[in-house]
Amino acid sequence: MATSKLFQPIQVGTVTLQHRVVMAPLTRYRGDSKHTPTDLAVEHYCARGSVPGTLLISEATFIAHKASGEGFHTPGIWSDEQVAAWKKVTDAVHARGSFTVCIRSFGHSDVLHLSNNSRKRTLRSTLCAAARNAVERAGFDGVEIYGANGYLLDQFLKETSNNRMDEYGGSPENNARFVLDVVAAVSAAVGEERVGLRLTPWLTSLDNPGNNPIPVFSYLVAELRRRHPNFGYLHVVEPRVRGSIDRAVAGESNDFLRTIWAGKLWISAGGFSRDDAIKKADEQGELIAFGRYFTSNPDLPIRLQKNIPLTPYDREVFYVEESPVGYNDYLPADTSLSAAA
Repeated sequence: MATSKLFQPIQVGTVTLQHRVVMAPLTRYRGDSKHTPTDLAVEHYCARGSVPGTLLISEATFIAHKASGEGFHTPGIWSDEQVAAWKKVTDAVHARGSFTVCIRSFGHSDVLHLSNNSRKRTLRSTLCAAARNAVERAGFDGVEIYGANGYLLDQFLKETSNNRMDEYGGSPENNARFVLDVVAAVSAAVGEERVGLRLTPWLTSLDNPGNNPIPVFSYLVAELRRRHPNFGYLHVVEPRVRGSIDRAVAGESNDFLRTIWAGKLWISAGGFSRDDAIKKADEQGELIAFGRYFTSNPDLPIRLQKNIPLTPYDREVFYVEESPVGYNDYLPADTSLSAAA
């Protein structure tokens, strides 16, 4: 099974990965009160980059203080101190032969609050500045735009949350317009081959059920393919994942987007077992993002390749602010990696 495509190299943007096991973005609240990553993050990401050629997607990282909302210990990348702290992280990951992408987040807002074009332009320019900070100053290998999980861009895409009746709502073309504007701006800032987009087509809040993502997301992905032929990748969460809940829903599938994006890089995320990941990689050539099991298995790619039992994750320590507990106290199973750590 070690010959599975899951454990074979693949080019992603400007870097060559040695396998297709990706660390998904994981909010962990280990930054300090000024939204700056600490040495805890250096140790954490370094450990998860210990298998050479691994792609690590950073936790959601805010683009400006105003966007940070309630995330008191969620990192940002707008200040010199934050950029310098992230540079320590990326240097440590690169020293292990791995790569990291910084995920950009607008935070939560209401799409109706973006009532004028100047606010939209400000958001785009702020995001571009943060993207340049990530790639040009902090040493990230790319950026991932966060169009998922009910955050601002996702709200534009969902008919259940976008009630606008102007050029940014009311039709698939209009609902997708702001996301496409953002993608174009960030691609111009750092190069489209360094940019990815994360989507959760089927995710809806309990207050807004009944979402039909197919019209809007079909248009979005078709336009993304047409406008950005060298775009880095799509990162799409499987419909069985609803936040921290895993459940399958009949009739929900991301295959309609796979058809549109065929032949281009696709990262799947959401509740994959080892067997599921191998099957998906072998049949469709996809990269597979793991989140929860990366929290407790820093050497996850090796464990999956060698079929080593996984250390169970512990939800109780996912969000312990500024603490190494549940963050840096898991050891690799492979003794050679332990010796190298």
